[in-house]
Amino acid sequence: MGRGRQKAKHTKVARELKYFSPDTNYDALERELTGHDHLDDQRVPDLDKWAEYVEDDGTQGRSAV
Repeated sequence: MGRGRQKAKHTKVARELKYFSPDTNYDALERELTGHDHLDDQRVPDLDKWAEYVEDDGTQGRSAV
């Protein structure tokens, strides 16, 4: 294959990528940008049943440096 065919193929691919517009999933975009998941509200009560296994020594969130 010559350079002309290769360049034409790259041009075709670049043009397809430039004008390609997939359907946007706005719910997924919102979850990604806000960091919130609608399922988080359902998971919070599960944490309470495991609270007795967590040691509370007052250093939560502090580094041990």
